[in-house]
Amino acid sequence: MEFTEWIRGRTDEQLRALVSARPELITPVPAHLEGLASRAASPSAIGRVLDRLDRFTLAVVETLAVRDEPTSKDALHDLVGRALASGELAGAKSGPGDPEPALSTALGRLRDLALVYGPDDALELGPGVRKVLDDPAGLGPRAADAFRHHAPEQLDEMADDVAPGTAGSGKERLAAALSEPGALIGAVSPEARGALDQLVWGPPTGRVPNARREVRVASARSPIEELLARGLLAATGEESVTLPREVGLFLRGGRVHRDLLAVPPALHGATRDPSLADRTAAGQAFSFVRAVEELCERWSAEPPGVLRTGGLGVRDLKRAAGELDLPEWVTALVVEVAHAAGLIASGGGVDGEWLPTSGYDLWRVRSTADRWTTLAATWLHMDRVPGLVGERDDRDRPLNALHTDLRRSSAPGVRAATLGVLAAAPGLAPDRDSVLERLTWEQPRRRGPLREQLVDFTLREAEQVGVTGLGALSGHGRALVEGGAAAEALAPLLPEPVDHVLLQADLTAVAPGPLTSELNRWMTLTADVESKGGATVYRFSESSIRRALDAGHGGEELVSMLARHSATPVPQALSYLVTDVARRHGRIRVGTASAYIRCDDPALLDQITADRRSAALRLRRLAPTVIASRSSRAALVDSLRAMGYAPVAESLDGDVIISQLESRRTEGVAPARAVASPNGLDPEVAAAAVRALRAGDAAHLARREPVDAPGGQVPRGPATATISALQEAIKQGVRVWIGYLDSQGNATSRILEPARMEGGYLTAYDETRAAVHRFALHRITGVAGL
Repeated sequence: MEFTEWIRGRTDEQLRALVSARPELITPVPAHLEGLASRAASPSAIGRVLDRLDRFTLAVVETLAVRDEPTSKDALHDLVGRALASGELAGAKSGPGDPEPALSTALGRLRDLALVYGPDDALELGPGVRKVLDDPAGLGPRAADAFRHHAPEQLDEMADDVAPGTAGSGKERLAAALSEPGALIGAVSPEARGALDQLVWGPPTGRVPNARREVRVASARSPIEELLARGLLAATGEESVTLPREVGLFLRGGRVHRDLLAVPPALHGATRDPSLADRTAAGQAFSFVRAVEELCERWSAEPPGVLRTGGLGVRDLKRAAGELDLPEWVTALVVEVAHAAGLIASGGGVDGEWLPTSGYDLWRVRSTADRWTTLAATWLHMDRVPGLVGERDDRDRPLNALHTDLRRSSAPGVRAATLGVLAAAPGLAPDRDSVLERLTWEQPRRRGPLREQLVDFTLREAEQVGVTGLGALSGHGRALVEGGAAAEALAPLLPEPVDHVLLQADLTAVAPGPLTSELNRWMTLTADVESKGGATVYRFSESSIRRALDAGHGGEELVSMLARHSATPVPQALSYLVTDVARRHGRIRVGTASAYIRCDDPALLDQITADRRSAALRLRRLAPTVIASRSSRAALVDSLRAMGYAPVAESLDGDVIISQLESRRTEGVAPARAVASPNGLDPEVAAAAVRALRAGDAAHLARREPVDAPGGQVPRGPATATISALQEAIKQGVRVWIGYLDSQGNATSRILEPARMEGGYLTAYDETRAAVHRFALHRITGVAGL
């Protein structure tokens, strides 16, 4: 059965399953099913789908690939059964080497993926699959291909040594002898047999010096020469040899694979109480949300700059880590997730600064569970790898946070696969090696050091984000991975925010739990965080109170806010501190002269001019209440504050300028939507694609082949009669025979089905060309009926 006809014979449900599992086949949608079959056989499409197969299913494909002829399911059952490492499948004891029911499941999946087609008594690999598989099951090429670059004379000599007296070309005789290589293998020395054993289970290639040397059986002196002379090794280059497939299969004793597992390897690790794991993950989820919020608030007031090469500077990352009281790698994770979620972006000026976006304000007013779901989904699907921050690239340059070089296209797939492994073991915290072993079985073609590194990053980042707790996948983490209601699962586990603090006489305030968003922002502005833990301790100081006053708050307003949000009376020391700082705040005004100082208290200005530290400011007394300076207004304000005063800046109109705004924003790009899973497609899209394929295929099969025009003279007649005849043919829906002058003026003969006539042109189906064309009416020489 041809592959295209097999595709055409699939039901609509089976075609929907095919395009859902392999969405690249309908990007864009082919014109017909023949185009779908052609695309399914392309090397890139086959490589993608092979990368998604588990070890057992891939082994079934490789077993079919080493056989040239169609294979029955019974023969496949025998070949695969020999390779099984155990007769226990999924905990159910069956006969030794019995691959069922895993084999039937694998064949069903391979048929759904169009990698295998045909009935059970004649299973075939889809076209192009054998070409994509390099050394299937670790076996080399067949002898006919392995020796294709050898000279005919050399092949004749080798055939004379291993198959004397046989007929045919040297290549054919050698291939026939190697199809049953038992006698040839038995004739070599133990050392040569040991060399073969090293190549049996792959890889089938090796390196030897002067591999293309000409050697006969009688003149062979070394173990390698014994193998080369008998064709048991084939030279594929000047220093490379390969083991012919027939020899490898013989040495394997009829098995294609060794120690094959029909089911995934078991996971090993510590058992966790699910409720404890959920609560632990929920606490970490809350902390992660607050870390993102605190980062955005701090960067609203003091945004770090954007490096010339893009990204965040090392010093800025260290400073953010100190402010958040987190390790640098966790801080990099917070920064990267916030950026990928569209909460921070570059902006603010020519050089650029990292600022929160307007989207942050919308995110901040949502519930904590919804905010976490946004962050966790962003982390799961983003192609950036925060774990690479601090490492060096191929050019030995450091990789900074927020740099474009942190993108890795495989990152989302590895995260999803790793969390899928955790989801398969509820209540278990599997160890790293167990997870890697499971992933190797699930996706054996996807290997390499980067993949292992991404798995390590996923396991530690999932714990920080709050997807896992104590190493086990949480309930809300499972909902996130499976596309369920993660926010609803997380909400009952989150601590209730409190709207009060406990003020103490030592100028500190204790938050007995997580504060509400607004109170947390206000406390961060008014006090400095002294310690974190089960309760957060804030310390009030002259500088922190002045920070709030600089942001536009008044002294009475601060005391009122403290009294309203404190469960204890406001201590007298704290009230005095706020009142004293507010009283001194703004007594000195700094304007533009270059800059000037004015104050209603001349004695205070006398104190400033007498201070030795003011010499660098080049002050000049203009009036009892005014001092001019050559320094800028900003430099003058900073210098006076360093001297212990509390000045404020004023505008040309004498109004106070709030020198530190509460927040700054930039217009960031919208966060990238999570890409669809590579193993799935929206059902409605799949159904629409199948309908389009069926309709296009019906039109493709219904097209008519070109026909020959009648012989003899082409029709000729008056123009009026020609137009009348064409109008009548359109009305009756009949075919006509016309004469037509081409662009060179040559008369041609056409058979048409006229459709319409307008604007001096006739649109018709040309049966002599099997296509629709437009014909200029003035070039039609005449019309005759058929």
